[in-house]
Amino acid sequence: MLNQLAPRPGARQKRKRAARGSGTGLQKSAGRGGKGQGKNSRGNETPNYFEGGQMPLVRRLPKRGFTNVHRKPYETVNLGALEGFAAGAEIDLAALIAKGLVRRSATQVKLLGEGDAPQGLKLKVHRASESAIAKVQGAGGSVEIVA
Repeated sequence: MLNQLAPRPGARQKRKRAARGSGTGLQKSAGRGGKGQGKNSRGNETPNYFEGGQMPLVRRLPKRGFTNVHRKPYETVNLGALEGFAAGAEIDLAALIAKGLVRRSATQVKLLGEGDAPQGLKLKVHRASESAIAKVQGAGGSVEIVA
């Protein structure tokens, strides 16, 4: 039974043996066309953005903006998204990641005040808006800013 196993007909093709005589159908220029820039070794083809020596588009356009190297990326969480937590729960970065409210790669969280705050939550976040702090404290909870 095992000796009869074989790939389906046509599933495996023999590799092309270029420049090995006229019987191969790949004599002379070996399937690479006539003369030109891409006729030599593979891997040295011109890139897709090459424009034949004309000044490339990416160099013709002006540079805009800059990247701030000191930027701190914050994941934002609205108060309305915290409804799934029980009253009196302590919520920190790990709890938010476990609930799927922020990405796993998140390092800092900012609390925003959209929605209603659940009762008595103890939040530990890196930043919070004034409206979010007021709503949480109004609902009997607390917000601790973690460095």
